[in-house]
Amino acid sequence: MEPIVIKNMERNDSMKYGVGIDVSKGKSTIAIISNEGEIIEEPFEIIHDIDGFKVLDEKMKNLSKEDLKIVMEETGTYHLPILGYLLDKEYFVTAKNALEIKKYLDRGLRKAKTDKKDAYKLAEYACNNWYKLIKVRDNDKKYDNLKFLSRQYLSTIAVQVKQKVNFSNLCDLIFPGYYQLLDDNTFILGLEIFKKYYHPDIVKNKKEDLFIQEVYQMSKKLGHRSAGISLAKKIYTLAQKTFSTFPNNQYSQLSANSCTDTLICTIKASSIIIAEMDKLARELPEYDVINKLPGCGKKLTSRVIAEIGDIRRFKNAGSIIAYCGLDAPPYQSGQFESTNRHISKRGNKYLRKTGYEIMQSIKSNPKKDNELLTYMIKKENEGKLKKVAKIAGLNKFLRMYYGTVKKKYRELNIW
Repeated sequence: MEPIVIKNMERNDSMKYGVGIDVSKGKSTIAIISNEGEIIEEPFEIIHDIDGFKVLDEKMKNLSKEDLKIVMEETGTYHLPILGYLLDKEYFVTAKNALEIKKYLDRGLRKAKTDKKDAYKLAEYACNNWYKLIKVRDNDKKYDNLKFLSRQYLSTIAVQVKQKVNFSNLCDLIFPGYYQLLDDNTFILGLEIFKKYYHPDIVKNKKEDLFIQEVYQMSKKLGHRSAGISLAKKIYTLAQKTFSTFPNNQYSQLSANSCTDTLICTIKASSIIIAEMDKLARELPEYDVINKLPGCGKKLTSRVIAEIGDIRRFKNAGSIIAYCGLDAPPYQSGQFESTNRHISKRGNKYLRKTGYEIMQSIKSNPKKDNELLTYMIKKENEGKLKKVAKIAGLNKFLRMYYGTVKKKYRELNIW
């Protein structure tokens, strides 16, 4: 249905109006049409600031909020300013999945694409799907803050992982075998030691007792004490027999300092973020019950809550599985019906990643009476690949999550 211009038309009280917002970085193109095809407002552009939002308000002020529905595309973070403004003004807003909107916009033989045409089509989508649209729920700010911190945590971890690889390669060049001496408990201490004793020749030039004493003083500041002495002895023994392929010079020192400083910084930053996430998540009613689910420790509990958000926006457990991108939609045509379908991956990749980490945690720390572990082992015994078994376990975990939180909410009379 192409919108048509109807001038001097008396507006019917029962007329409905669709607003299409094509969001870009820092700006949006907006069109308003009626369900009868009348163009109420030709496409216009606004900047995402107070003045721009006032222009949008002015364009919609003569339209009843009860007869007005707004459709926009979820675009990562670009749509959040205008979405937040419209929710504060109590408009009916739907933020649709980007892939769903793309397929709707690509209809027709001639695939012309401009911001103005997209705004028209989004307004048309609002009119054609009037009774199917679901209003964006104005979440508790705690969920928004959790999700925001979750994204920052994952960004920091991504840098941290790259720097760990860089540190491992650096150790192989300058101090072979050093990286293998470290574990999770002594990693920060090992970085501080490496920053000062980055080359085996430096360690060799020290007397063993003096080296151990200096490392002990460093470990006391970090709260390790006895672990520092044990690590110092291992490093000193390694220095006597290892062979460095890179000389002890200003360049190796510069590389060691820059690598360790960056790694220490990202480790501390991620620890601060996850601690704040845990503190924030504890204020939510579902924290206690989720924390008791298999695989959900301090870090993963706050992360999985951050990615799922307010569970009341999902109509059932299957909706969360689809949101996670773990559903395998059926495919049938004529006499053919596929029975070997892959997961769609058309969902929240961060939730999928967090959930997979929970499954890995369960497998690496097996405990008795763990329903999810038993289920994954059962799938493996049926011939499923380990990765496939973990995905099946994650499906079950999300169903458990939904049922557990729903029960808790009903007990509190907030469902």
